[in-house]
Amino acid sequence: MEQTNCYASFTLNRMTEFSIIAVFFVGLLGGVHCLGMCGSIVGMLTAQLPRHGAHWPFHLAYNSGRLASYMAAGALVGALGQAGLLLRDDVPVQHLLFALSSLMLIALGLYLAGIWGMVRRIERLGGVLWQYLQPLTRGLLPVTTPAHALLLGVLWGWLPCGLVYSVLVTALASGNVQDGALVMLAFGLGTLPNLLAIGLFWERTRHWVQSPRVRTVAGLLVAGFGMYGLIKVGYTFYLYGWAGSCHVAA
Repeated sequence: MEQTNCYASFTLNRMTEFSIIAVFFVGLLGGVHCLGMCGSIVGMLTAQLPRHGAHWPFHLAYNSGRLASYMAAGALVGALGQAGLLLRDDVPVQHLLFALSSLMLIALGLYLAGIWGMVRRIERLGGVLWQYLQPLTRGLLPVTTPAHALLLGVLWGWLPCGLVYSVLVTALASGNVQDGALVMLAFGLGTLPNLLAIGLFWERTRHWVQSPRVRTVAGLLVAGFGMYGLIKVGYTFYLYGWAGSCHVAA
């Protein structure tokens, strides 16, 4: 039985590794969503920057702050997932969490493709926290220094976003603080090319990203990651059952 549990633990850790790769591409493909959610915000930020001098330090600072908030949120939910693993002797907690994260990726993909809007309902839940944070952003505008951009990015990292919330479920399933933060860092790095491109080449990128064909392909690819993860966790559970719901902490 011990050998089975150890192998199942190895399999679940490999699933965490797959999740990190998957969420990077989710962030990259999610650019079709970032344009609608953050594109106008980044455009406003760009318009307020000093006319003279390079703009890239401001965008780099803004995105660094955003990634720091993502990692903090990932560490928090990773800790919650680790606490939930205390119940692993009674229920296959990590299997269930990985299954839930895969279902969220499927829902997210359908949302990006414009097929199903369930993720938008989850987005509204984050509005409760954002109503307290949003007033703080006004004190940082207009952005005149990279330090202002960094602080603004930290706050903007908590902007209600169905894309972020969907990936946070994957961070929860990772089952520890470090992996939770790593999952969200991978996701944030995936979003980085899109948001930098939006900030630096706004007019050149928005028409391409807004294309219905691009949105559909990106959404279906994200849903494909979710389907693969769901099949993988189902197959692992089929082979090892509840005895395979153990977890080896990193």
